[in-house]
Amino acid sequence: MSKLVECVPNFSEGRNSKTIRAIADSIRSVDGVKLLSVEPDKDYNRSVVTFVGSPETAVEAAFRATKTASELIDMREHTGEHPRMGATDVVPFVPLAGMTMEECVTLANQFGKRVAVELGIPIYLYEEAARIPERRNLATIRKGEYEGLPTKLNDPRWQPDYGTPLFNAKSGATATGAREFLIAYNVNLNTNNKDIAHEIALRIRESGRTKKDESGNSITIPGTLKAVKAMGVLLERLNIAQVSINLTNFHTTPPHVAFEEVVKEAHALGTDVTGSEIVGLIPKEALLLAGRYNAADRNMSENEILQRAVDMLGLSQIDPFDPKKKIIEYMI
Repeated sequence: MSKLVECVPNFSEGRNSKTIRAIADSIRSVDGVKLLSVEPDKDYNRSVVTFVGSPETAVEAAFRATKTASELIDMREHTGEHPRMGATDVVPFVPLAGMTMEECVTLANQFGKRVAVELGIPIYLYEEAARIPERRNLATIRKGEYEGLPTKLNDPRWQPDYGTPLFNAKSGATATGAREFLIAYNVNLNTNNKDIAHEIALRIRESGRTKKDESGNSITIPGTLKAVKAMGVLLERLNIAQVSINLTNFHTTPPHVAFEEVVKEAHALGTDVTGSEIVGLIPKEALLLAGRYNAADRNMSENEILQRAVDMLGLSQIDPFDPKKKIIEYMI
């Protein structure tokens, strides 16, 4: 079996179509790589790109895209709802056919070293590629975002894994690593109050929130869902708040479970859920789990089950959800 790896780089540009096309074209220029999706978001000012290829071609395509982003994106001018620290913000490698996680860790190191040497961009390794336990969590690496990088790079504890600790004002810094398949899943609320969305995120995400006890000591109150990261955002173009969720293990918490939990917490805070969206691609199994959830008819066809999931989760509220373009097995 030929080896196949997925790469899902996120770029800090969701508004300039010319720049987004140039990044996509740089990926297409690599023989043996298949570009699966390019999803820009103007409010996040971010584009999520998904492609697959052999180990060697995936690293080459990731490098070419990062080089293009370094030439066309200037972080000194960037604003957006989503946390970010670099023009190419994060580059994860995900094992697919014939690949192990250890092999993807090697790819992340190859990519990171080359970017640091050839492009002068500081590189941090996260998730399974992290060399320091504190750097496993991407949110920890990205804390302070682009604006906090000059201070972070001067801190001995935050020396980059590759590259010199010098602030690259135009490109910022990039995180790369290896991880399991992640589902980027956003739940839409019937309110434009970002604070409500963030409160729901604090209640459901695994890391929960930090509070002071009566003695002034910091304590962590975990959220209700495992393998879930979340935050609240405002989509200005639609004037709605979203609970922006990363499902890091959909076997532990599948989309429909996250959806139902957000519905429950939204009702508790006096608002409703109106729908949801998948950013990037989703495994077919995750949608089949949702479609079978409380299904009265156990004899439905696979297509009927998938459509039930789309309807139940309101996946077409913002943009039409086409399973042929959003389910990874149909795209490869």
